[in-house]
Amino acid sequence: MSFNYNETQLSIIDSVQNIMKNFDDDYWLECDQKSIFPHKFYDEIADGGWLGICMPKEFGGSALGITEASIFMQKVSETGGGMAAASSIHINIFGPHPIVVHGNNEQKNKWLPSLINGKEKTCFGVTEPDAGLDTGKLKTFAKKINDGYLINGQKIWTSTAQIADKILLLARTTPFEECKKNTDGLTLFYTKLDRKKIEVTEIPKMGRSAVDSNQIFIDNLEVEDFDRIGEEGKGFKYILDSLNPERILIAAEALGIGKNALARAIKYAGDRVVFGKPIGQNQSIQHPLAENWIELEAAELLIAKAAYQYDNGQNSGGMANAAKFFAAEAGFKAATQAIITLGGMGYAKEYHVERLMRESLIPKLAPVSAQMILNYISERVLGLPKSY
Repeated sequence: MSFNYNETQLSIIDSVQNIMKNFDDDYWLECDQKSIFPHKFYDEIADGGWLGICMPKEFGGSALGITEASIFMQKVSETGGGMAAASSIHINIFGPHPIVVHGNNEQKNKWLPSLINGKEKTCFGVTEPDAGLDTGKLKTFAKKINDGYLINGQKIWTSTAQIADKILLLARTTPFEECKKNTDGLTLFYTKLDRKKIEVTEIPKMGRSAVDSNQIFIDNLEVEDFDRIGEEGKGFKYILDSLNPERILIAAEALGIGKNALARAIKYAGDRVVFGKPIGQNQSIQHPLAENWIELEAAELLIAKAAYQYDNGQNSGGMANAAKFFAAEAGFKAATQAIITLGGMGYAKEYHVERLMRESLIPKLAPVSAQMILNYISERVLGLPKSY
């Protein structure tokens, strides 16, 4: 594989940089401090057609690969928007993938264009308070009725539910005790987020206040048969189509945060003079930043390989998880080191690295923990026995 960007990729980078010129540090700081969703940024991304970067052309997308999407998301994050910018558009880029793969033509024609042009926003309803990462233990239940389903249950950490129009919802349609495997009997729906039937309660958070996270309570939500994606009971298999792309994109976003934080630290180290010389002349400042650079470059290679495997139909599970694990660690370390490099000013909001550090924790924690990634690699890549 080539280590040079092709013309399409260079065009993507140029376009992102031109868009991000309109959204400076003050914009993202205000969104963070006032918990304001970045609507203006979202609209510009949608107007440029970028929400459909991986979507089929016949529905208004660009039909590019995860390689291009990861470059796009890295640059969005890297130009100062961090997870606030990335998370506001993240779900629209990877979330609808099960619709593309498993939806019928009528569903695609009805749902995808409005997601691509930004007229509708969606959210992802999978995680539950008592299940966590044990997806097979989901309790939200969709009971079959005449021409559809009646859904009751709850979800947690549902991002953008405050402003979403639709929800991609995983629910159980066969009781757990009647299933051979715990991941059997789960069905995937894409339906209207009916606020008369779904109570959305925001979760106050440490960071990324611009993009809401929520607990939702579903009470007798009626869903048409048309809103079911694919076959009943195969929903877990369908969401797997979006998991590896999500890990790769999260890794790219973490990489972008790390690169932006490192750039801020380097500039400060060159400008700040103490005891008659720039602090960047001291090896105690230089060496940690040099390590950050090495780790971020290594993360970029892992992301590129994982995206290459996915785009070429290879098994990308190991590399996608490895990229997410390593990039999250590298991004967090770079953001933390930026605060240390700036000293007291790193703790001040006006220098923005404290915001980046808070947001860099998200890729470490979500959508899957570092420990579960190590479990996956131990079992699926190294062939060791399951530990849980």
